[in-house]
Amino acid sequence: MSTQAISRMTSKHQATIPAPVRKALGLRAGDTVAFDILPGHGVRLRKAGPLDMEFARVIAATLASEWLSKTDDKAYRDL
Repeated sequence: MSTQAISRMTSKHQATIPAPVRKALGLRAGDTVAFDILPGHGVRLRKAGPLDMEFARVIAATLASEWLSKTDDKAYRDL
């Protein structure tokens, strides 16, 4: 497999999804993407579906009730 596009990460850990990748995934502004972590340090980027959105909603509710202090913010900021 050859590299089709690259992007640089900013100091805020943000990266632009290059146009060829957006086109291949059918991404538009406001869409949500999912990152699947693969064995061997690989990551697959894909357009998030309804199940991904439900998972994010459920996990956000869990974190909101368990992650309540500045101590937690400091301990888990690198996640």
